[in-house]
Amino acid sequence: MLLELTSVRKSYSSPPVEVLRDIHFQLADGEAVAIVGPSGSGKSTLLNILGALDRPTQGRVLFDGRDLAALTEPELAAIRNQQIGFVFQLHHLLPQCSVLENVLLPTLAAATPDPAAPERAAQLLERVGLQHRLEHRPGQLSGGECQRVAVARALINRPRLLLADEPTGALDHANAVSLGQLLIELNKEQGVALVVVTHSLELAARLPRRLELRDGALH
Repeated sequence: MLLELTSVRKSYSSPPVEVLRDIHFQLADGEAVAIVGPSGSGKSTLLNILGALDRPTQGRVLFDGRDLAALTEPELAAIRNQQIGFVFQLHHLLPQCSVLENVLLPTLAAATPDPAAPERAAQLLERVGLQHRLEHRPGQLSGGECQRVAVARALINRPRLLLADEPTGALDHANAVSLGQLLIELNKEQGVALVVVTHSLELAARLPRRLELRDGALH
């Protein structure tokens, strides 16, 4: 099992609020799942825990059998960089960097440079339909194109898990449908496990598994 959550709770003390209650969740290698729910239901909080960006108040999170609570921050950072790719509602591209440079950014954390990374980045950009945009800046791209760059960036280190937080939320309908289809195709082609948090019931219906986060619990 790639990812396993057992009895996970997340609460905050000021003001006191329990966001996640007794979450149980499993995700196998290559599996794809959508998590839906209203605003404020804790979807982003759950995604942060899945991505080792936050720790639960209680419960256990295993990534490939490793208990994340037992890992140091450098070990968690290595997992986030090498094993998990992130796509957010806003693309968070660096405006001063080219499209190719933005995709290569996650590779800079490696102790030694990967000589194959530029070619891999170019191949990913071709796969997402942006082979003609390598030297453009984000300001020269449409919103849909920027999100495609963000997807390529998330995959540059060949992660086992891709986490997408409202990836189509800032796009028009046509671009949202196109990006959703791209994520589904990449899940199948590359075997990367996929978790999509979304308000879009249309996107969620296209994934093989759908869960709803309601009142802090998964259903």
